[in-house]
Amino acid sequence: MIYEAREYQTFATQFILCHPAAGIFLDMGLGKSVITLTAVAELMFDRFEIGTVLIIAPLRVARDTWPEELGKWDHLSHLRWSAAIGSEKERHAALSRKADLYLINRENVKWLICDSGLQFCFDMIIVDELSSFKSYKSERFRALRKARPSARRIVGLTGTPSSNGLMDLWAEIGLLDMGERLGRYIGRYRDTYFMPDKRNAQQVFSYKPRENAEDEIYKKISDITISMRSEDYVDMPERVDNIVYVHLSNAEMALYKELRRELILRLPDGEIDAKSAGGLTVKLLQMANGAVYTDEGEYALIHDRKLDALEDLLEAANGKQVMVAYNFRHDLDRIRLRFPIARVIRASNDIRDWNEGKIPLALIHPDSAGYGLNLQSGGSTLIWYGLPWKLEAYQQTNFRLYRSGQPDNCVVIHHILAKGTLDERVLLSLQEKNASQSALLDAVRADIRKEAA
Repeated sequence: MIYEAREYQTFATQFILCHPAAGIFLDMGLGKSVITLTAVAELMFDRFEIGTVLIIAPLRVARDTWPEELGKWDHLSHLRWSAAIGSEKERHAALSRKADLYLINRENVKWLICDSGLQFCFDMIIVDELSSFKSYKSERFRALRKARPSARRIVGLTGTPSSNGLMDLWAEIGLLDMGERLGRYIGRYRDTYFMPDKRNAQQVFSYKPRENAEDEIYKKISDITISMRSEDYVDMPERVDNIVYVHLSNAEMALYKELRRELILRLPDGEIDAKSAGGLTVKLLQMANGAVYTDEGEYALIHDRKLDALEDLLEAANGKQVMVAYNFRHDLDRIRLRFPIARVIRASNDIRDWNEGKIPLALIHPDSAGYGLNLQSGGSTLIWYGLPWKLEAYQQTNFRLYRSGQPDNCVVIHHILAKGTLDERVLLSLQEKNASQSALLDAVRADIRKEAA
């Protein structure tokens, strides 16, 4: 795909190029990954300033999102990458491969720097979700701070640099500038900008910012950070669509292909009989979501990939209200089991509470809550856990948030898709405005013929 950068994306890329230490604080959906990778490509192959890059990210983001971005854009196709994820043996093997970019999940930062026995020799470090290094007591922070001086460049990416208050910034900015702006010691930073809040005699439980502390801190770090909110840089009204891929294991994909090929699947929890192409379509979509109904009416679990991806998206939303559209009853059951705070939008009081900011995680079904409801005041993030095949249901559900009067002015719509499954066909049909049941049945038949061949 050809990358046509928007003005704010070009500005952010240039900021990285001009600043050896850069904090890029952008809202979700504004393209932090492609902005950063575009800068990496220029630094590596046009300016010859860097040779190897380490990208640190949450597990599923490092495993799936960054590789997807690298494969998506034409101008990044020449970048070689290796993901140091999995067992220790697999991580060692990945780090020994010749590559331009090495991806690692944040849980293994300490292992890489302190325990792997490998020399830390990266010219540039990219920390995706810099806010996950906000704890100066954490092992990952201490390890990365130890290795930080060996890298000539560093980029910190996040949409929420101070989610728990200004105290978070000391560790995050310290990784970028090695303590130059906010000081090398947390105690001095705390004494300078904060004062005791809740305390018991001599024991202080919390701190609050001193007067003008926020302005002073932001002024201190303004030369190496940029912050962009969706509403400031995206035309009104704007809709940002994002695809989050999950990947089934070989065993899980084998079950999926067996049902697609044979129309019958025998599992320990029961037998699955698709009976027809129409029934097969439904069963395959269920399996892509992680569970499938047996002939006895119960459902058999296949995987938790989408639940894990949903958890990552909710973490990145950092307290913002989020709406999740589900497709099957077992989707609802499993989402509520993983996230007890979730609440289904059904009655008038549900709609009122959502719009008043009282429901952090709302669940809706396209057929029951996707039509005619004014839900735009409650949030601007919609996550499709499972897609419907009906175009009208898809569009109407999106219109609950993506509509006139949306206070955030930018709606982000995430689509969690299982790679290599009917999910991709459904989204393609929806995008091509051809989401009829017959189109999906034709897609299933084509897949069956391909499998047979």
